[in-house]
Amino acid sequence: MIRFDYARPGDVAEAVREGAGDHAAYLAGGTNLIDLMKENVARPLEVVDINRLPLAQITDRDDGGLRLGALATNADTAWDERVQARYPLLSSAILAGASPQLRNAATNGGNLNQRTRCYYFYDTDTPCNKRVPGQGCGAIGGVNRIHAILGASDQCIATHPSDMCVALAALDAQVQVTGPQGERTIAFADYHRLPGDEPWRDNTLTAGELVTAIDLPPAEFATNYTYLKLRDRLSYAFALVSVAVAMRIEDERIADVRIALGGVAHKPWRRTEAEDAVRNERPTESVFDNAARALLAGAVGQGDNSFKIALAHKAIVRALHQAAAGTPQSQTDKRIR
Repeated sequence: MIRFDYARPGDVAEAVREGAGDHAAYLAGGTNLIDLMKENVARPLEVVDINRLPLAQITDRDDGGLRLGALATNADTAWDERVQARYPLLSSAILAGASPQLRNAATNGGNLNQRTRCYYFYDTDTPCNKRVPGQGCGAIGGVNRIHAILGASDQCIATHPSDMCVALAALDAQVQVTGPQGERTIAFADYHRLPGDEPWRDNTLTAGELVTAIDLPPAEFATNYTYLKLRDRLSYAFALVSVAVAMRIEDERIADVRIALGGVAHKPWRRTEAEDAVRNERPTESVFDNAARALLAGAVGQGDNSFKIALAHKAIVRALHQAAAGTPQSQTDKRIR
């Protein structure tokens, strides 16, 4: 680990001033940043500790939505009574991720900004365009079982590791940020990036911008929802494929639906065409199959991960059945029903 300066600002404005410096990094829970620093992947010259900032509250919005403070922990968010009552999909997705110890430390803002768990990204002896632009992508033609089948490029096939973000994508969340140019709101769909020819850019934040909150709009998805996560082991592992479904049923038809995938792309994956294939239809196998085909259109395997295409198709159909029946996947009894 290299030497670095340490700052502990007392307010958001001071944090932004410190964070706007070259090679600065914000420190919240540290569950990802510290690992990256230990592995010599992240080499910040200044660490800006934001834990004293007043950003840990979860508050009601005037429109009936909810504001999640960026420094609220994943555990506090998942167990918040308002989240469980109004956004149980989000609670379920958070509880599907990591371990209780990590959820007690990890923050909402940090969850958005965590970096890929690609083997090549973490191994500094292997080529990685995300870690060192221009090096090449070791995963292309290499060991790539966990890698992307959607939205990848010839520069990078890494996936975003978050469970929480998949649910936030399905819930049409908005991200509040503050930076040197002031405050702005980013639609969740626009927050994370596909790799394109700049795979080192995970999101659309500009230099020094700090996530301050995540806004959840009013929703009516408290009954028909599910977060289905498929992984190598049930105890603690990142998703091979995950599916977040938020659904509203009226008169035995699907009045509204949101579907997002995790573990398959550089960002949570949504397609309105897939949701249009389900909306206003009866919840049947054929309708769900059409939605899965639309959501996975253009999926390409890289060899080791080609199995993900069929796995994702089955997972989407199963998740839609779970949501339609009002029988969400349990995150304690993880057997798929």
